[in-house]
Amino acid sequence: MKELSVLSLICSCFYPETRNKLEHEFEDMEVKPINKRASGQAFEVILKPVTPVSDVAHNFPSPPKRDISLDDIEKKLEAAEDRRKYQEAQVLRALAEKREHERDVLLKAMEENSNFSKMAEEKLQMKMEQIKENRDAHLAAMLERLQEKERHAALVRKNKELREELTA
Repeated sequence: MKELSVLSLICSCFYPETRNKLEHEFEDMEVKPINKRASGQAFEVILKPVTPVSDVAHNFPSPPKRDISLDDIEKKLEAAEDRRKYQEAQVLRALAEKREHERDVLLKAMEENSNFSKMAEEKLQMKMEQIKENRDAHLAAMLERLQEKERHAALVRKNKELREELTA
């Protein structure tokens, strides 16, 4: 059966002369218009029964058989063995490359991890040094204020003693 495009089928509804042409062109199909509707054309496609195709057209003669010698069989077996070995070598090569890639990835990950650990340790060391310096500076400032208060207290005591001596 020949194929009929949807566009051709739709055109056949709008143009009756094309429809007649299609009926003659496709003998195994018939297009019948149905009552015209408000939304547009309606039609029915009727397929005619398929004619049986003779089996003779499908029977192709087989090529003549040639005699196969022992040498031909051995050559084919050797070629098959070579192909198998080549394919096996390809698989082994691919596995070796994959293993090499995995090893490279692991080495890189270990190196990055080591670098990260070193950086983290250095940052921690610097932070601890900064904290120690800040603590020492804070303690020194507190001692300075304490000494200042002691001097001030000694001065106040001295002034008090001088006043008591003057008033006595």
